[in-house]
Amino acid sequence: MKEIDLLFNDKKIVEKIQVKLPKLFHLAELESSRAGKIGMEVGTIREKIISALLLYVFGEENVKTDIPITEPEIDVILYGKPISIKTISGKNPIGIKLIWTVDAQKAIEFSQNYVPRCHLILVHINWNNIGGLYFISEETQLNTLKQLSHRRYIKLPKQGTNPRGVEMSAEAFYELTQNKMTNSISIDWIKEEIDYKPFDRWVNLWQAD
Repeated sequence: MKEIDLLFNDKKIVEKIQVKLPKLFHLAELESSRAGKIGMEVGTIREKIISALLLYVFGEENVKTDIPITEPEIDVILYGKPISIKTISGKNPIGIKLIWTVDAQKAIEFSQNYVPRCHLILVHINWNNIGGLYFISEETQLNTLKQLSHRRYIKLPKQGTNPRGVEMSAEAFYELTQNKMTNSISIDWIKEEIDYKPFDRWVNLWQAD
């Protein structure tokens, strides 16, 4: 997908991403935190931040964001091409969900039949360390899946536990992000102090005439 090259090759855009993405993702954590714990809704806010980045860079006429909530994989469509947005936090890239399910049999069936069907924007959040923003084409995912096999590409939940979904393996993450065809931006995840009160904007809206 040649159009995506602008996001990774334009010096000003790359610098803006390196500076702003940690700040915006920090705000997302503050927005979704309660009593010091980050809620699961942070993932949805992060997806919106990345979708907004695509809107900013490529324009509303080229980005479709009104994807049905029932669509399990596609989060945004850019120049007619479907894209999945996924984020992962921590030094070790584990826990990238390919599907959310509590049904063990459904998880097994998914792991045996899974085939990537869209491009992937992947954000590795690594606070106080280096992470990155990646664009991984559908072709690269398919080639990596073929190379590793489903058994090594996919990590099933442990038997006897309460499964929350089927995950991409750490090996697959490494192969995908290090592939020579993958676009990437290195990001220094510095968490600055922000005086942020998540209820302020709602209070201000109540106060407005």
